[in-house]
Amino acid sequence: MLLLHRVARVKSKTKNGIFVSSFKDIFNDALVSASLCPNLHSVSSAAGTSGNGNRDIPRFFPWKIASTLSAGADGMITKEVASSFKEWFKSGSNPLYGKIFQILRGARDDQEIPYRPSAADLALSRLGLRLNESFVLDVLRFGSKDVLSCLKFFDWAGRQERFFHTRATFNAILKILSKAKLVSLMFDFLENCVQHKLYHMPCFYNILVMGYAAAGKPIFALHLFGKMRFQGLDLDPFSYHVLLNSLVEENCFDAVNVIIKQITLRGFVNEITHYLMLKSFCKQNQLDEAETFLHDLVDSGKKLNGRMLDLLVGAFCQSGNFERAWKLVEWFRDLQIVSMEHVYGVWITELIRAGKLESALQFLNSSKLDGRYIPDVFRYNMLIHRLLRENRLQEVFDLLTEMMDQHISPDKVTMDAAMCFLCKAGMVEVALELYNSNFEFGISPNTMAYNYLINALCRDGSTDEAYRILKCSIYEGYFPGKKTFSILASALCREGKLDKMKELVIFALERNCMPNDSTYDKFIYALCRARRVEDGYLIHCELNRINVVATRSTYFVLIEGFIKSGRGDIAARLLIEMLEKGHNPPRGLFRSVILCLIEMENMEKQFFNLLELQLSCQEPNSEVYNNFIYAAGRAKKPELANEVYHMMLRNGIQPNLSSDILLLRGYLYSERISDALIFLSNLSQTRTIGRKISNVVVVGLCKANKTNLAFDFWKHLRDKGTVPSIECYEELAKHFCQNERYDAVVNLLNDLDKVGRPLTSFLGNVLLYSSLKTQKLYKAWVNSRVGQVETSQSSMLGLLIKAFSGHIRVSQSIKNLEEAIAKCFPLDIYTYNLLLRTLITSDMERAFELFDRLCEKGYVPNKWTYDILVHGLFKQGRTVEAKRLLEIMHKKGFSLTECTQALILSNSVHMRS
Repeated sequence: MLLLHRVARVKSKTKNGIFVSSFKDIFNDALVSASLCPNLHSVSSAAGTSGNGNRDIPRFFPWKIASTLSAGADGMITKEVASSFKEWFKSGSNPLYGKIFQILRGARDDQEIPYRPSAADLALSRLGLRLNESFVLDVLRFGSKDVLSCLKFFDWAGRQERFFHTRATFNAILKILSKAKLVSLMFDFLENCVQHKLYHMPCFYNILVMGYAAAGKPIFALHLFGKMRFQGLDLDPFSYHVLLNSLVEENCFDAVNVIIKQITLRGFVNEITHYLMLKSFCKQNQLDEAETFLHDLVDSGKKLNGRMLDLLVGAFCQSGNFERAWKLVEWFRDLQIVSMEHVYGVWITELIRAGKLESALQFLNSSKLDGRYIPDVFRYNMLIHRLLRENRLQEVFDLLTEMMDQHISPDKVTMDAAMCFLCKAGMVEVALELYNSNFEFGISPNTMAYNYLINALCRDGSTDEAYRILKCSIYEGYFPGKKTFSILASALCREGKLDKMKELVIFALERNCMPNDSTYDKFIYALCRARRVEDGYLIHCELNRINVVATRSTYFVLIEGFIKSGRGDIAARLLIEMLEKGHNPPRGLFRSVILCLIEMENMEKQFFNLLELQLSCQEPNSEVYNNFIYAAGRAKKPELANEVYHMMLRNGIQPNLSSDILLLRGYLYSERISDALIFLSNLSQTRTIGRKISNVVVVGLCKANKTNLAFDFWKHLRDKGTVPSIECYEELAKHFCQNERYDAVVNLLNDLDKVGRPLTSFLGNVLLYSSLKTQKLYKAWVNSRVGQVETSQSSMLGLLIKAFSGHIRVSQSIKNLEEAIAKCFPLDIYTYNLLLRTLITSDMERAFELFDRLCEKGYVPNKWTYDILVHGLFKQGRTVEAKRLLEIMHKKGFSLTECTQALILSNSVHMRS
């Protein structure tokens, strides 16, 4: 209640000072409340550590703040907090400057026709601007990040009556171009000035020299300077110093000394000259000489520029010598000959850059206490951003409220930092409100603010808002980080908003913005899963267009998607492309593509085209041919398999054992028994028919329902002393049981026991299922035991057959029966389904106990598990329980068997009658 009372105070107090006090109360209460909620620890830990020292509580409070703010009815608290932030932001922005750049951007972006100067000219003229050097410099400084708009304003201002650009305004626009690294544009600008003499000024050459110097081309500037001297012209003091600064920046120290001499000869030496000389020492890492030079200036009584001390202190700090830098600061502070405000700013800046945040905060607090120094907005911004990076949100909040208390006007960087803080603190509604109102302040968020806002909205479940803001960020010229893009992409894919995701990805690709590979993988996977594989292929083609190599997993997803949709031609095209890109597809993927291709129309031509393409992509070998033989056999096209087999021979590649087995299986799978036997006969003339081929024949004949022939072949193997594979025993036993030839089944089991082979789960389940159906197997088993010596396996197996045949009451000893089965063969879910079938007719409670037990043991119930239980419940008239279980079954995607559906139908007919 106390917390809600304090929150409510915000609603009635919106002025800056009162707002800060109330807002701080909210946060402090949230901190205390969070510290009393240990269950939030796991949530805060997931957000990462917050740094060193006693900062555990600040990690908790963002989530507490979010819940606190949500307590206000209809979002009133959120609106009041956002309103207070807006008032502060407005204090640091000039709406007139924002209006100027809005006009310039609108004339450039909103028109479908090329930009017309008259469109912006008219709108700017209506503002009634009073142009002077100071105003133009302020406008250029405000919009320095929007280079094109700055150039258009500079051009417009130069064409206005009663205003002429000065050296300072030229220097400002050149600096903007230089910082944007638009050197070529700067050269075009200067050449345009030279060719057209747009600005007829006595100091025209001075401006050109400054321009080339600002462009980082001091050699060009020196040549132009030489041309001036040849014509009897000279630079003014300002241009000399711009040229000298450029030479220092580009490390042209020989030329630096020459220009200094020229400045000295002309009597232009001033504080700026001394500053640039000191800067030259620092650039050459001659810090001892720089310090001596500075002390000599002090001793000579010359007037010092405070920036000189700033420069040397910064140089000492950047070299890691903070102690020496601080001694210099203290010495000049005691002399009281220069203003220390900027020096303190440099000191705290270097502490922040070096990661010495504790020292920076300590210095800041001590300076405020004795009134020595109040940081400017730039230093506050630096410290806030560094603290944000380390999740030290309490200190960030303290600094923001401190800026409000000190009436420090925020700039664009402050506003971005505040938005980031609000997002991290769980106050995404406030951050969103500020973002939606950003045009009021004439600003647009930077990349970091966009990233934080989008991430926070995704975390908050507001994916549509995050999507809208991401599109806006791209239109503004920003593109979010790969991690942010991936987070939003994952959210859109997870929520099934694939059209938005598709639009966003294409939008990014058209601008050559490159999210990471995993983002495309997720999106293409989501499209294929939603059966929109064509859209996934479209994205893949866009990636190819910009020479981005798709990952191996992307090819997998696309190929499998086209296989499922029956488009083997595109799947084959992707398969070849995958090979060309250096990815090695597995055998299974090859075979699936070929199999899909065979099932299409005009498949034969495409089948052999794919074979030729693959042979051209890699060294021909038997593995390539084997994949095509396998696929043709699986598609019941043994004539194609045979043609590939002979093509291999014609190309000089000897078929290996796998080739023979695959072709033989193709004949058997297609039930072309005579062809299979002819091939086998021909094969016996070139190679020995060993155990592997014999096993293939037995299993293939069984699956072709030629059990007698298979059994004859099996006996032939046994007569030779060869032990067939366990699969031969399984297939023969299954078909003998289906044909009720239980004596033959028992003989197989005896032989299996004789050769020492263990009973497999498949064989055991076949025997138990047959025992449930009929007692004939049990009788055949009993008859076969006469005169036989019992082994532990045969004894246990006989007990199981007896139990499942109904000669032992299963429900009373189900656990013992489980243990007996485990001793005989490994249980699987099919075995448990059989056990459930034995229980549902007599004891449903024990059936459910068995169901719980199999789940506890890690077995996953399948369709038949649920069907057996539903069948049993309906059989006993427990309709309500059966319908409840039926709902669970449907949620898992399972359907009932025809037998159970018939039982439910008969029950409903009986109830109606």
